[in-house]
Amino acid sequence: MARDIKARLEKRLAANRRGGGEEKIDRQHEQGKLTARERIELFLDAGTFEEMDALVEHGCTDFGMAEKRIPGDGVVSGHGLVDGRPVFVFAQDFTVFGGSLSEANAAKICKVMDLAMKAGAPVIGLNDSGGARIQEGVASLAGYADIFLRNTLASGVVPQISAIMGPCAGGAVYSPAITDFVVMVEKTSYMFVTGPDVIRTVTHEEVTKEKLGGAMTHNSVSGVAHFVAPGDAECLARIRELLSYLPSNNAERTPVVPTSDPPGREIPLLDTLVPEDSNRPYDIKKIIRAVADDGGFLEVHEHFAKNIVVGFIRLAGHSIGVIANQPNHLAGTLDINASVKGARFVRFCDAFNIPLWIVEDVPGFLPGTAQEWGGIIRQGAKLLYALAEATVPKVTVITRKAYGGAYCVMGSKHIRTDINLAFPTAEIAVMGPQGAVNILYRREIAEAADPEAERQRLVAEYEEKFANPFVAAEKGYIDDVIHPRSLRRKLIASFDMLQAKRDTMPAKKHGNIPL
Repeated sequence: MARDIKARLEKRLAANRRGGGEEKIDRQHEQGKLTARERIELFLDAGTFEEMDALVEHGCTDFGMAEKRIPGDGVVSGHGLVDGRPVFVFAQDFTVFGGSLSEANAAKICKVMDLAMKAGAPVIGLNDSGGARIQEGVASLAGYADIFLRNTLASGVVPQISAIMGPCAGGAVYSPAITDFVVMVEKTSYMFVTGPDVIRTVTHEEVTKEKLGGAMTHNSVSGVAHFVAPGDAECLARIRELLSYLPSNNAERTPVVPTSDPPGREIPLLDTLVPEDSNRPYDIKKIIRAVADDGGFLEVHEHFAKNIVVGFIRLAGHSIGVIANQPNHLAGTLDINASVKGARFVRFCDAFNIPLWIVEDVPGFLPGTAQEWGGIIRQGAKLLYALAEATVPKVTVITRKAYGGAYCVMGSKHIRTDINLAFPTAEIAVMGPQGAVNILYRREIAEAADPEAERQRLVAEYEEKFANPFVAAEKGYIDDVIHPRSLRRKLIASFDMLQAKRDTMPAKKHGNIPL
């Protein structure tokens, strides 16, 4: 009897490992995609995967489904290690019923998510699915909703990362959308709520799957995705890299990675990197990389809203979240997309105890009817809200422009930023010299014998008086005006001093961010 049970077990486990069979596995490979099981084995530390619910089968008997049962039922789930730390993972298996979501495999996904919350470990979802299993009707829809609930409850408790490694359409897209980071694979993945056929019927627009919801569309146009990878292996490697910067849960600190990069290293390049001409662009990423341990910078949302840069570096081995204006794009102005991009990143870092370094060179908010009608007031307020709400250590460095309301928003002292530093090139004012002079001295300029010469004289006078960091420093709004070459040392000293920082919010259920 025991021998018979063992044989039956081995038979079922073998069927589970075969998935949809060799023909469908070959088809998956022909499309440049790995199978669900291959993805998990490549993603986790070798030999650490512990599969759960390998014998689960669907319970549907309609439409001939009673005769179509495969152990595992279209999703491989379980737990393992990444760099020695526990993670939970599920991978939809496109070779089994097109990876469609059934009541049974939704329960498998929910189980690993529930365990991840209890164990305090990240959840990684590898998505490759044709959508809801039509044969199961509302039971499949209920499975999606069960997953959405757990995504929401886990948000801010454990990191959640979604990889889109094939199709992800309809209601299925909302689970990745709730998670913290989305990685898409070029040419083999897409996401959309309604596909090209429905769009053609309803709006008469012609669009391909790739253009509608491909990897670069969501990385550069919609901002739904945070990273793009050329293939499955690179996608999984990027998730491993991302996890190395993150704590396992909201009660832990980030991992500390040993470095031989001296904390007191001076950076002569920074003394001349910011142009003296305040209208000349420069690349803010050069400052970020120059300061970071060993020049390492994991940029997030690289292709979306390029006028703001966000991502992760390490300083003295500790993870730091960076949010920086980018003078190389739209002069570093804040617009709708940049504000939302920055706000989401800031709130993630705050939820998971990752200190924030704000690098400021901002002339203001982007003007125009498109921005005003698109709600820049409401959207810009999201970034303001996020930075004011954040209680993690916050250090702001003003490299050049800090004008008007954008000065307030980008981590000013007035919204609880702990340390505010400035380069000697910093200009902190209500607006730029030209605009200020045109308003303040309109009559004097008009009445002058040589209006243009008078304007330039007044601009030079204004620059001398206000286009510098000293007025703000005199008022204590800037803690120190520093030599740029000392920036790395100053940052490390500031974050080291703030390690035990405690800040609180008023008692409430939650705030009402201007969504």
